[in-house]
Amino acid sequence: MEPTTTIRAELENFMKQNGLNITQFGLVAGINPGTISGIVTGNRALSVHQLDRITATLSHSKGHFYKNYIEEFLSSTTPNIRRVRPLLYNCAELDMLDCIEQVVSLLMEKLAYADALFTIAEDFFQQEKFAASIILYESIAVGEKKQHSERLALCQYRIFMAKQGDNQTQNLEAANQFEPYIERLNEGDQLEALRNLANTYLSLRQWDKLDRWASVMDYKAQIQYRLAYHQERKKKRTPKRPSRPLFFYIAYSNLLHACVCEAKGDYEKTLQYIRTYGDVSWVKDTSEDAQDWMRLFQEWAQANFYAIKLLSGDASVISDYVAYIESKKDETLVSLCNIIEAANRYHINVDNVIQRFKLEIVEYIKQQPESLYAPQNISDQIVRLLYELAYYCLNRAMYPHGFKYLIDCLRKSTSLNNEVFFIKCSGLFEQFKNFASDQTGSEYYNLINEVRKERLFYL
Repeated sequence: MEPTTTIRAELENFMKQNGLNITQFGLVAGINPGTISGIVTGNRALSVHQLDRITATLSHSKGHFYKNYIEEFLSSTTPNIRRVRPLLYNCAELDMLDCIEQVVSLLMEKLAYADALFTIAEDFFQQEKFAASIILYESIAVGEKKQHSERLALCQYRIFMAKQGDNQTQNLEAANQFEPYIERLNEGDQLEALRNLANTYLSLRQWDKLDRWASVMDYKAQIQYRLAYHQERKKKRTPKRPSRPLFFYIAYSNLLHACVCEAKGDYEKTLQYIRTYGDVSWVKDTSEDAQDWMRLFQEWAQANFYAIKLLSGDASVISDYVAYIESKKDETLVSLCNIIEAANRYHINVDNVIQRFKLEIVEYIKQQPESLYAPQNISDQIVRLLYELAYYCLNRAMYPHGFKYLIDCLRKSTSLNNEVFFIKCSGLFEQFKNFASDQTGSEYYNLINEVRKERLFYL
């Protein structure tokens, strides 16, 4: 419950009710009595550390007086950044975002504080306090007068990354908002930004946008790679490098192009891209990190070769594909999606594969696995797997299993705002609804009604 009186009034009431004078209260709170006297009389400012001590002594939870503090001690004048820095960190820790907004609004009246706020925003971002960091980044971006400045672009990049999560609608909005700022980032940040942007469009199945930004990443990575390994360039100052080896972005752009071609059914071109990113013989980087990524690209090429052959109708590769993924934990989810999708397309019996990976499938439904892939891409693949399993089981008259996967897919699609798979599941249910139990029917229609109530999709 929020206090209805001022901090000073509550302090005076507490001392009166407990029979404490200023000296005694100071001893209990661990604050110099002279400081307490100045606070009570209104002749002394109150630090956040002192406020926290007073709050604890009055048996309130930390942050109880923060709104009062902002109104009583900070609003009258532009606050000092040194004094409010601890307040911002405490508010971020306590998820008191409204207080952060108030403080930042006061601080941004003095543009000189933008540098300090940016440093704090970077701390919040590194600590994964994303909601708090967004407030700071957005305020700095609004106040940034140099509209083509690198810091403005970096703020927009951080906002884009901080907003990435399970909500696909929000992911798309954040990606669209960030696009115009990529060119303003420095070279070292551009490639990572392009990779992250491309991963978002991959998870959203925005194939045209994915194809476009994969091409931009390839172009920029090719230039940076040539400059980095040109003999004359070596003698000059080395520019900031991205977090991954430069060749990674070239190879990864080809992998993304392969994803686009696969989605559009052009398997011949997909195989060309697979061969391209699987060939790392041209890479000059001999670092351990580079060697690890080279090995991964070769493994991905092998796995995706099996996948494309299978999706083309060649069922003879299933045993080799399964043998490959059994030892590759990170590849299991995507590979299962490919195998079951091909089974549905070409009417292949893969009961033995589903049985072999039964425990993994159960775990995917319970909890999203840790992976080197972007979280939003993993979420998208789980939805895809559940749909393909539902389709497979229902078409083979395994109705209890099929409807369970279908309901799980609907729930996951709803939480992700994934309209495409929600609609596909709805169509699948209508096709097989005569075989659904009363309980399954109730679960399905309850989910539909929840979606309509929340207006998540246009149903």
